Amino acid sequence: MTTVDPVQHSLLEDMVAMLLGTALVALGIAFYTHAQLLTGSTAGMAFLLTYASDWRFGPLFFLINIPFYIFGVMQMGWRFTCRTFVAVGLVSLFSELTPQWVTFSTLAPAYAAILGGLMMGVGFLILFRHKASLGGVNILSLYLQDRYGIRAGKFQMGVDVCIVAMAFWVVPWPQVLLSVLGAVAMNLVVALNHRSGRYIGVS
Repeated sequence: MTTVDPVQHSLLEDMVAMLLGTALVALGIAFYTHAQLLTGSTAGMAFLLTYASDWRFGPLFFLINIPFYIFGVMQMGWRFTCRTFVAVGLVSLFSELTPQWVTFSTLAPAYAAILGGLMMGVGFLILFRHKASLGGVNILSLYLQDRYGIRAGKFQMGVDVCIVAMAFWVVPWPQVLLSVLGAVAMNLVVALNHRSGRYIGVS
C-alpha cells in the first residue's frame, strides 16, 4: 500500500479556507435565524439567548466562546486556539453582516433546517481541516477524537441534541424538531468526512 506524505497548507490557503468556512457557517446561521431554528454547541447557546432576549447573535456568540479559549490553549495549543479565535470573530462579524447582504421573502423552515445544517457542516469541515474550529464544544470534540479516538461528529451530535432539547422552553416545538433534523444534517457531514487518515493536508 502506497503512503502519501501530508501536504502543507500555505498561509494563503489557510486564509481562504478560514474566510470560506466562516462565511458558509454565517449563511447557515442566517437561514436558522430567519426560520427561528437552533443548533448545538456554543452557537446553540447564542441562539437560545438571542430568541429569549434583545441581544444579537454575533456579540453573544463571541462572548460565550471566551471561556473555552483557556481549555483550547491547555489542550490544543496556542496556534489552534488563535485560529479558533479568528474563526469565531469572523463568524460573529459575518453573522452581523449577512442579513444586510441576503434577505428572504420565502424560506421554508424544513429547507432552512436541512440546507442550513449542511452549509454549517461543510463550514465546520473546512475549518477542522485547516486546524481551526468555532470554539466551545468543537474544541472538546476535536480533542477527544485526537486523544481517545472518539469520533468528533458523533460526540458533537450527542451534545447538540441535548442543547436543542432545551429549546422547547424558548421556541415552538415544530421549530425544535426541525432544529434536531438540521443538527443531524450538519453533523452527518462532519461524521462522514472528518476521519483520521482520510485527508492528508496539514496546516
